[in-house]
Amino acid sequence: MKQRLLPYFDILLIVLFAIIPLWSTFPYRVNIFLSWEGAYRLSEGQTAFQDFGLPMGYMYWVVPAAFFKLFGPGLLTLVKAQAFINILAGLAFRSILKSFDLPAGLRFVSVLLFCISYSFFNFWPWYNHTVIVYQLVAFAFLFKGLFATRPRLQQVWLLLAGAMLFVSFFTKQDGGGLAILIALVLTLSYSVLQRRLQIWLPLLGGFAITAVAILWPLRGTEFSYWFNHGQPPHNSRLSAFDIVDEFFVASQWIKVYLLLIALLMAQQVANWRSFRQQPKAVLHLLLTLGILAEASIFQVTSYTPPDNNIFFHSFAVSYLLYQLSQRLPDIQFSRPRVVVFCSLGILLWWSGNYWKYANRIIDRIRPKTEGIAAAAVGKNTYTNKVDTLDVPMSKWTFSKRKGFEGIYMPPSTVAGIERLFEMPAIANSAAPRKVLNLTELTPLRLELQNEMEKGPQTPLWHHRGVAMFDRETKQYTDKISKQYYDVVLFEYMPELNNFFPFEIRDSLLVHYQLVDSFHAPRRPTHEWIEVFARKTNPAR
Repeated sequence: MKQRLLPYFDILLIVLFAIIPLWSTFPYRVNIFLSWEGAYRLSEGQTAFQDFGLPMGYMYWVVPAAFFKLFGPGLLTLVKAQAFINILAGLAFRSILKSFDLPAGLRFVSVLLFCISYSFFNFWPWYNHTVIVYQLVAFAFLFKGLFATRPRLQQVWLLLAGAMLFVSFFTKQDGGGLAILIALVLTLSYSVLQRRLQIWLPLLGGFAITAVAILWPLRGTEFSYWFNHGQPPHNSRLSAFDIVDEFFVASQWIKVYLLLIALLMAQQVANWRSFRQQPKAVLHLLLTLGILAEASIFQVTSYTPPDNNIFFHSFAVSYLLYQLSQRLPDIQFSRPRVVVFCSLGILLWWSGNYWKYANRIIDRIRPKTEGIAAAAVGKNTYTNKVDTLDVPMSKWTFSKRKGFEGIYMPPSTVAGIERLFEMPAIANSAAPRKVLNLTELTPLRLELQNEMEKGPQTPLWHHRGVAMFDRETKQYTDKISKQYYDVVLFEYMPELNNFFPFEIRDSLLVHYQLVDSFHAPRRPTHEWIEVFARKTNPAR
């Protein structure tokens, strides 16, 4: 019975890890505002590059927008969308392992590592994660197609693989572009080994058909201005020196995995004639090396947050364990005791990923001991450096406003939101309000009912040099100089370089009156949300 059920335990594991967050509450997530904004606009029927612009494709927002339609535009709906994405990621990874004939026990251990190291802490959707998920789905289809025995079925899988490769690219250029390169190398290698060049046609056809279907409706828009393919006003993030520098200075795990793979595969690769007769073994090696190469580049081109690229652990470890199982037949990974032992090792190795969340819960419920042992010196008390602006997360609280249900924020943020709705320009206005919201609190739109900025020159979010440029900044400063807006909310981040453009704040300080400020929903709370209103007697 255990042997029959083991092949399906990994599916249960994938679903379990994905749905755990659905029963939780969360602190406000840094930068999640642009995920909400894009999903909300799409769910309201707006069209990318016509109603708003963004420096990448819009596929990242499609799943969250669909969930907004189903469950409403709350921040917690994004967590539900991410649960679906995590299930998709886990099933795609599992499918790849099955294509390479990994035994059920090895598959379970590898899926556990994938879930706990890559999926579990991704409670919120983020494009640097979603682009990899779509890439994994493309690879799952690719290997099903390459290894299929029925020609018709092979063509279907390869068409789907090509389609998902474009979807990945139209989610984010760097991860999607690397996925295309890896897929091309894998397909070329297989076609040469098998002498089947026609296998390219359905893969390229699926990519081309999807590209035309998505890009054709965008003709006549400002797509070429917004989509970042290295042209002005965008700046390239690709630096060969930075990639090489990061690899030699850091990337310790990647280098360790490369060394172990080289040691295990030296003999087989040296005997090339025999090795090439095993196309699955060749492609498995190439995929693992491709993922490690991608991780080395991705950590430089997509550097926030700093753990975007750790999907490589699962591929490298699963490959190494599989090679060990081939060389050590006495260790049978199908035995439950071996699976349990390896699983406990994985849980111990990645304990930091779940312990920090458990610790957050403990901090909110454990008794406070301030002043009991003031003279005690320990790891957390050996210095007197205290951030007087920081608000411990255990003291964060909830807002009653729509969209923020189940999300706790600094008390100053919650109180500031309430004062905003008490302002005469907000509370007493019957007409649609003209509010410019240059902050992370984008769900305020649900209750502010302000006129939404729309048009091909409207950026989806306001990160200077990334999603808005000189043209867009001038557009806002011109309106501010004419006092077009009733109220302007600006998030002042002095320690970040022009995240929300400083030029706009400078213009606000001249033409508007600063009437309130409160903590931004970040930690440490060194950023402020400033509320500007029209001057009562503006100077002309």
